[in-house]
Amino acid sequence: MSQFTGGGPGETLADFVKVPGVYPAGRLDKDSEGLLLLTDDGQLQAQISSPRFNKEKVYLVQVEGEPSEVALSQLRKGVDLKDGPTRPAKARRIEAPALWERDPPVRFRKSVPDSWIELAITEGRNRQVRRMTAAVGHPTLRLVRWRIADWTLEGLAPGEWREVRASMGPQRRRAPGA
Repeated sequence: MSQFTGGGPGETLADFVKVPGVYPAGRLDKDSEGLLLLTDDGQLQAQISSPRFNKEKVYLVQVEGEPSEVALSQLRKGVDLKDGPTRPAKARRIEAPALWERDPPVRFRKSVPDSWIELAITEGRNRQVRRMTAAVGHPTLRLVRWRIADWTLEGLAPGEWREVRASMGPQRRRAPGA
């Protein structure tokens, strides 16, 4: 869970992140993977988390089926969800990215193809990407947040993290046990 308290052993950030005084800027649900920003800057946390600042979040999404241009166009225009319409998104089909193995693996069905899309949104509603792809007829099988604003997973392996300071460039670290 993208929080430091409230879960059982092995379920929260406190079990993996030993940096004091940082908080998640945004969240990932339990079934999602990828970039999670931690900060000790409350203003930055608010800017990343609030849709009013239009911070773009890019997701690599494995979906069931093969989205048509009509489905992608719906995502680009915005999709009507139960909690209201989404903002327009950037959406395009992509080749399957070279990613780490997922644990547990994604379920595969021989009779239903799957494909990948890149989806960029500026909101961050609960399970928004999953609900958007389902609304256009292509349920999400795997969801990887690749980028938030200017921060990306590029060059990081699972369990690695990068500390960024105003006076220093990025430093790569590995989480304990990763």
